[in-house]
Amino acid sequence: MRILLVEDDEMIGDAIVQSLQDAAYAADWVRDADAATGALLGQEHDVLLLDLNLPHRDGIDVLRSLRSGGNKLPVIILTARDGVDDRIAGLDAGADDYLVKPFEIGELLARLRAVTRRLSDHGDTRMTSGKLTLDAATHIAVYDGAECRLTSREFALLSALLMRPGTVLSRTQLEQKLYAWEQQVEGNAVEVLIHGIRKKLGASVIRNVRGVGWLVDKDDNHAL
Repeated sequence: MRILLVEDDEMIGDAIVQSLQDAAYAADWVRDADAATGALLGQEHDVLLLDLNLPHRDGIDVLRSLRSGGNKLPVIILTARDGVDDRIAGLDAGADDYLVKPFEIGELLARLRAVTRRLSDHGDTRMTSGKLTLDAATHIAVYDGAECRLTSREFALLSALLMRPGTVLSRTQLEQKLYAWEQQVEGNAVEVLIHGIRKKLGASVIRNVRGVGWLVDKDDNHAL
């Protein structure tokens, strides 16, 4: 999952980005409202983490512009504004969640998992398709009797496929879910990760459509 963080405080931004990357999220970071507006035009992110006290324009303005344009991107507000009226204003402007600073990173990660469940229509931390189950809280995957804990990158790739079971994702689409702007991507990085997942869970866990990309099947009835 790819996250856009809008935060002007360097110390807070550094800490959040590092924690997101440690938890297998691809995290892009901008420092002001204008940069946020530009980044959102690319429509490559899955969740927006939005501070309100930003240079040039208030974060609420960014949120209202996003929603007025019909963009349904999930938004979690991260702010020091802790008044009830502030919470109401943020939620009424279109935020999906509102988290007051200072907060524990574990709570932020839990709220991101909740957003993931809503995006993928899963009721708990587990994502399931046929014989495949992936737990977002533990990074443990189970497929046809095989169970293992995935690395952060392996988890990120498999969860991207499980968000849209039955849909082929290209190398470029998967790279966008796995890597932030400033991260270097090796040409065969996706293939290496898929090989590692298959080695742990079995060759049929991820199916290749030659020349197009990869998918996890909805019914697991297809052969490689």
